[in-house]
Amino acid sequence: MSPAASSASAPPIRLGTRRSALAMTQSGHVARALEEVSGRRVELVPIVSEGDTNRASLSQLGGTGVFATRLREALLAGECDLLVHSLKDLPTAQPDGLVIAANPVRADARDVVLTREGTPLADLAPGARIGTGSPRRMAQVLRANADVELHDLRGNVESRMQRVIDGELSAIVLAAAGLDRLDARTPLRLEHRDLDAWPTAAGQGALAVETRADADPELAAALRQLDDPRTRFAVTVERTVLAGIEAGCHAPVGVHARIEDDELRVQAVVYGLRGERVVEWESRERVDTRVTGWGYIRDTGSGNGADAADGVDQIDHARDIGSDVARRLLERGAADLVSRESPS
Repeated sequence: MSPAASSASAPPIRLGTRRSALAMTQSGHVARALEEVSGRRVELVPIVSEGDTNRASLSQLGGTGVFATRLREALLAGECDLLVHSLKDLPTAQPDGLVIAANPVRADARDVVLTREGTPLADLAPGARIGTGSPRRMAQVLRANADVELHDLRGNVESRMQRVIDGELSAIVLAAAGLDRLDARTPLRLEHRDLDAWPTAAGQGALAVETRADADPELAAALRQLDDPRTRFAVTVERTVLAGIEAGCHAPVGVHARIEDDELRVQAVVYGLRGERVVEWESRERVDTRVTGWGYIRDTGSGNGADAADGVDQIDHARDIGSDVARRLLERGAADLVSRESPS
């Protein structure tokens, strides 16, 4: 039997995903890419997480891992073959038996402020009602405009935008990547926040494709083709910073790393909950830009595999950079500003 016929007759690859419109959309993007490289059909397996059914604030739910735990249980139980997560929602500790097999090309990592009239955040009137459920965004909003009122916000993108359209809220803060992936059409005006002054959550704009460490070699090889080495390097730096200061993925921490030409730039800020104090560090370092040859699928015990020694060395280098940034932040008092969370 030819390889093409074998692929065509193989059972579909089962991709586990949350049921939200955004999760289904981004999982659909990965499914189509995986079908193209594997020659097999990919079917979505919707899974309900606690974060989808419990309407409490993310901080009350515990933040870290609230959207991932049930999905990972399903993967380990064999209910699906892989998962697609928003990387910013994943705890930094990787569970035993699972690996992040690919980080596809990162989307826009910026935050966006949405208003009816297009008034910049800094110019909104005293008492303006700003909706966000993120402690980091709350602190950043108050640093931009200390006179506004913050309102905890949950729900899907459409319902959040409707609260501004209806006048219940003056503005909301969302991830640009989510709006782009949904191709969301809205009458609201968008103000993109600059990443240097407003770094976002570790891994924001990036996806994590997760599978079992003992995944079928053909599936592992197909997932390897979805990985973008520059994205993986940058988000490894960011998540190492988060782990190094022992902050959860919903702590008031902004960190963004990007490679421009042959230079890696890292901007990291830890905020007081009301934005009253910040600890920050900026790092610039020359890096080898020949990263397109890296591969990352062999399990190394940390959840990030590698196909060759160069890949291992490069990811180790990314971790070293992130650890150094975390150390600098801690030396400046970051531990006093973050609520320490146990890995989940």
